[in-house]
Amino acid sequence: MGLSKGGTNAYENSLLWPQYVKQRIADTYQYFGGSILISGLSAAAVFRNPTMLRMVSGGGWMSMIACMAVMIGSGYVARSIPYEPGFGAKQLAWMAHAAILGGIVAPLAFVGGPIMIRAAWYTAGIVGGLSTVAICAPSEKFLNMGGPLAIGVGVVFASSIGSMFLSPATALGAGLYSISLYGGLLLFSGFLLYDTQKIIKRAETHPPFGYASYDPINNSISIYLDTLNIFIRMVTLLAGGGNRRK
Repeated sequence: MGLSKGGTNAYENSLLWPQYVKQRIADTYQYFGGSILISGLSAAAVFRNPTMLRMVSGGGWMSMIACMAVMIGSGYVARSIPYEPGFGAKQLAWMAHAAILGGIVAPLAFVGGPIMIRAAWYTAGIVGGLSTVAICAPSEKFLNMGGPLAIGVGVVFASSIGSMFLSPATALGAGLYSISLYGGLLLFSGFLLYDTQKIIKRAETHPPFGYASYDPINNSISIYLDTLNIFIRMVTLLAGGGNRRK
């Protein structure tokens, strides 16, 4: 694709990485995989518990606000605790955050197992493909996307809120819903490119010694949230959400 032109890429640089850089990236993706596993187990447990399922899928503003508050709060706590190798408060907070996210998305399972499995495979393909692009592209090619991506978050969030109040039968409601769905898919795909290169950059440049150690948990949370948002939109598309306006 010509992405390697204009500078060295992560794959080429990895041949010269010291062992601690390789270990940082390996730890980050181990926590990423652990987040997916914990969220999957949590979602299955919540879906099989009628009481918990009613709490996360009951609808209404209070339920939605409560879920968002718990999700944001648990993420803040997990990110704010200093990282220490081994198993401690940081790891417990990370596990709790992943479990909460899994519980919140548990109602997606109402679409049925076959759709969920297809969405998981499609998401894996998208994430794998985009990660490969980020690795093969020049090392900082996507790191200048932070500003446009931040603006995109505002647009997608506003569209998601607006689509809750407007009927999808109207032109404006259908347009906002499409921005939330398709625009969100493109947005979080872009975030995955950006966050992947940012993880590599941090692993390469963070001092090997010092007071503040490299934090693989915080770095894994960013690509995990990108992946989760892509998965949610893939489930919606496969369930027929993309035809909601018709």
